[in-house]
Amino acid sequence: MIDALKMLHNFVWPDSWVAAFPLLMLTPTPLALATAVLFVWSLAPAFKGQVGAGFLGWLRLTWVLTLLPAVTGIVLAVSGGKVASAVPAPAAVQQELCGQVANLSRYCLPVDPPRDLEHWMYTGFTVLSLLAAEALARDRWNGEFLGVNIGLKLLPVLTLFLAGCVYMIGRVAVFPGNSVGA
Repeated sequence: MIDALKMLHNFVWPDSWVAAFPLLMLTPTPLALATAVLFVWSLAPAFKGQVGAGFLGWLRLTWVLTLLPAVTGIVLAVSGGKVASAVPAPAAVQQELCGQVANLSRYCLPVDPPRDLEHWMYTGFTVLSLLAAEALARDRWNGEFLGVNIGLKLLPVLTLFLAGCVYMIGRVAVFPGNSVGA
């Protein structure tokens, strides 16, 4: 069961798909692709001043693609899991993948324990950004709070921030930061 959850949580495009569609290298996960499309699509409501049903549908798909790894990540965290950059790989894995046994992650990079909290932080920013995008797209903040259609002009900024958070979720899970060996 845990292995299935790890597989779902850690899903990236297969190499054969990336070879067939090289642009998938820019968006290594379905969530990254969905947020990139959402950013480009958010430009239309910003200019037109109204949100179409297609944009709302894509926003809901982005929610689903966000909640799948988020819920599996919560289950994995409750069972004791941490991001790969925060824990050393087993010695056999280090010897096989890295050619040496040291304090290395499964990606043969130095271990950086605080990256686990950063992974959670960017996940929280992603969920909050989606909540704000949903409110802006459904005119919840237009009128008294932001002024008429001001929220739709902020939608591309918000979705770009969302795409950046999704990028950072993956980055902190793989690469060490400034506190290596802490």
